Amino acid sequence: MTWWARARRRAGARRARAVGHAGPPPTGFALLPWLLMGLGSFSNLLQGKTESPWIGGLGLFTFNSLYIYVTFRAFDRVKRESLSTRLALLTMGLLTTGLAVGYGGNWLLFFPLLGLATGATLRGRYLGRIGLLLAAYGAVLAGLREGWREAPNIGYATFLSCMVTAAILSLSEAVRELRAAREELARRAVEKERLRFSRDLHDLLGHTLSVIVVKSEAARRLAGRDLDAALAQIGDIESVGRQALTEIREAVTGYREGSLSTELTRARSALAAASVEPVVRQTGAPLVPQTEALLGWVVREAVTNVVRHSRATRCEITVESAEERIRLTVTDDGTGPAVAGTDGNGLTGLTERLAAAGGSLTAGPAPAGGFTVTAELPVGPADPCAEDAAPLALES
Repeated sequence: MTWWARARRRAGARRARAVGHAGPPPTGFALLPWLLMGLGSFSNLLQGKTESPWIGGLGLFTFNSLYIYVTFRAFDRVKRESLSTRLALLTMGLLTTGLAVGYGGNWLLFFPLLGLATGATLRGRYLGRIGLLLAAYGAVLAGLREGWREAPNIGYATFLSCMVTAAILSLSEAVRELRAAREELARRAVEKERLRFSRDLHDLLGHTLSVIVVKSEAARRLAGRDLDAALAQIGDIESVGRQALTEIREAVTGYREGSLSTELTRARSALAAASVEPVVRQTGAPLVPQTEALLGWVVREAVTNVVRHSRATRCEITVESAEERIRLTVTDDGTGPAVAGTDGNGLTGLTERLAAAGGSLTAGPAPAGGFTVTAELPVGPADPCAEDAAPLALES
């Protein structure tokens, strides 16, 4: 790599850091240049125009030290609200008063510096009143010491430095907090998408592999006595495998939406291959795509549990659409541990999905034996934005 390429990389890194920290730097170095306002007082000391120069020099050094201490602590919320910072700011006020009354002239410019430190430290609902009082106080002292022509200048400069500093630093802090919140939202979105993807793969592969296993067993049983029927089952296995590949690709790209009618057709085929009599009933008006997609997931997961665990001979799937609610019920007459499905990721994930859409899902033993899964959803999206956000809500 040439020196030119290395220089460009370093410049790019500096630009990236600058973009990541837009606004005033989060340290007191941004406020240090304002200490140049004290050069007039320092010049008076060097030229011998100040009485008792040792007292003036000590006061100048102490004021600058307190200013640096207060402004650097002002960029940390805990430190600027601490007692030590408030005492240091009060000491600055007393020292500014003494220097202004004792020397006047250029030493009055310490009041705008005091206002700047006050605005950087005391950001809150009472800052306006404090700024007005401090400006009036500085103006009165300036008028008494140097004449009332100087009073408005000192008062205005003090108030302006106080309020503008507080506004800029508060805005900078708000920008940093918003950026941190945006990064946190992005991190949560990544986690949500990762969870969506894992659930999607679980539902897709769990159902598909169960169907393939059942149809493979059926083909093996039929191979000896009915070759055509066995070949038909093998053809179904091939079809299911191809469809699974398509669905996995769609799940990876994030555009997959299930269809209730498609899932009901697959459920009939999977149950019949497992020697379970399928009974499907559907009544009511057509459903919106988001509701169909959610109910399709419920059918897929419930039928997968029936095929895997129930040892049932009959499975009823009922879809009832009323004016306000839609109910899906999947009931089997099995004796196996179908309840195992409630402890897995499938029904748990579906419960969270339906809850996010304003619905509910219950699963447990049926009163007459067997196992029942019941899903309820409101008619249409749960909120006006649900339709636009349906793909994310569906897979989350």
